[in-house]
Amino acid sequence: QVQLVESGGGLVQAGGSLRLSCAASRSIVSANAMGWYRPAPGKQRELVAVIGSGGGGSTNYADSVKGRFTISRDNAKNTVYLQMNSLKPEDTAVYYCAAVRIRDSTWGYWGQGTQVTVSS
Repeated sequence: QVQLVESGGGLVQAGGSLRLSCAASRSIVSANAMGWYRPAPGKQRELVAVIGSGGGGSTNYADSVKGRFTISRDNAKNTVYLQMNSLKPEDTAVYYCAAVRIRDSTWGYWGQGTQVTVSS
């Protein structure tokens, strides 16, 4: 069973930065697509950023965070990061790390979430 543990959340003023980390219990970061989610109005959750598996590690972002957030990974540390810059109050949420489960190609692994609060 894969475990994902997020850290790095906290309280920051608008315009500030935070870096979230997601540590995996075993080596999946290089082999599985990884992503960060947060709840969104009218939706169960919003995929904020995703990084593909393999050497290239293609990335994709929600329109609301493009140009401000960057997802990256360190395969040696089994860790995925979300660098969040120019934070806005509307970025306030619990951020969840997730990994694709290869056997059924679903977002089958989830962390417990880390709270990000952006004050105006």
